[in-house]
Amino acid sequence: MRAAAFALLLAVPLAAQAPADTDRWMDERIGSLTELYQHLHRNPELSFREVKTAARIADELAAAGLTVTRNVGGLGVVGVLENGDGPTVLLRADLDGLPVGEQTGLPYQSSIRTESDDGRVAGIMHACGHDVHMTHLVAVAQWLADHRDAWRGTVVCIGQPAEERSGGAKQMLDDGLFTRFPKPDFALALHVSGNLEAGTVGYRAGPSMANVESVDITIRGRGGHGAAPHTAIDPVVIAARLILDLQTIPSRELNPIDPAVITVGSIHGGSKHNIIDGECRLQLTIRSYSQQVHETIRAGIRRKAEAAAASAGAGAPTIEFTEFTPALVNDTALADRCADAFRTALGAERVVEVPAEMIAEDFGRFGEAGVPILMYRLGTVSAERLAAAAAAGLPPPGLHSAHYYPDFEPSIRTAVVATTAALARLMPR
Repeated sequence: MRAAAFALLLAVPLAAQAPADTDRWMDERIGSLTELYQHLHRNPELSFREVKTAARIADELAAAGLTVTRNVGGLGVVGVLENGDGPTVLLRADLDGLPVGEQTGLPYQSSIRTESDDGRVAGIMHACGHDVHMTHLVAVAQWLADHRDAWRGTVVCIGQPAEERSGGAKQMLDDGLFTRFPKPDFALALHVSGNLEAGTVGYRAGPSMANVESVDITIRGRGGHGAAPHTAIDPVVIAARLILDLQTIPSRELNPIDPAVITVGSIHGGSKHNIIDGECRLQLTIRSYSQQVHETIRAGIRRKAEAAAASAGAGAPTIEFTEFTPALVNDTALADRCADAFRTALGAERVVEVPAEMIAEDFGRFGEAGVPILMYRLGTVSAERLAAAAAAGLPPPGLHSAHYYPDFEPSIRTAVVATTAALARLMPR
């Protein structure tokens, strides 16, 4: 089926694109889509807790005419829309927000606060644009239902939980996403960008986002008084030595042409000025593109942590590797065809090739499962805001920032035009 779908894909004439009335259709829908977007923005939920968000997306897809299944892999939503024989395409949106207190000053700013898994109370916001992703998914589902004469095949729309914790895609796959429902010939996902101008779309063929893993290291020394350090084993000093030593893994143990990053994002040790505590905890992320490089980094972290502890006479540290996300590799043929559809629908000047990044995205798991994938980027920041940031000598607020927000209307219009053009190219009448 997949080989036949690719043959059909390559045979489609370049003129195939979304109907010319998409802009007019958007004029009729923009009010309800804005209302949905602002509701989602005001009411974010953390990973694995997206109960109300999943219910709302399921209701919206059902109202558009899709056959909806809830609670797939936990809180995942799957909506299926069939329209005759043809390829099957999966469209994915992620549901979760982030533990970031919003500081945008928008009239629909999130004021939600909750306790995170580690016991801290924090604000929550859609600082990574998942509210845009969900609104886009609903809009495209509605467009497909209204334009059955423009495409042929089966579309599987999924609302995926826990992208920020890199667990939702795996849980949905483990719960039979590709066996209980039609297995896609292609899978598409859109992701907002904080530095592309609204009205533009970015794409990249091949490796696009890195493999990422979290690391927790607990160094155990021996507590004591700050006035008598010789009677203690100071885990903070061991941690300081280790933090510096870890940076020699990418700089001295890896080939310089292999990208790799080790970030120590958190260090917690001690409780008072004059106390040497018995424990210090580090939280790291490691990033690369190659699985071989990833394994080299893992081994290096373990070796250096154990050596740092041993050099001070401390016991072996505890080292835990969790939340692994594989690299996201866009299928080259699919990227080229969709990029051409984007250019046809939007104009060549509004479609740009973007560089690879070291961020994580568990959409890559669908590619690992044998489906050609493409994640493309959506510009969301007005030219005026980008110019103001440049004039101030500052980058625009990036994703995961408390100050990030999209210029919604031009962004969603571009998103719907681009995606429907790609679908019309992949699933032609």
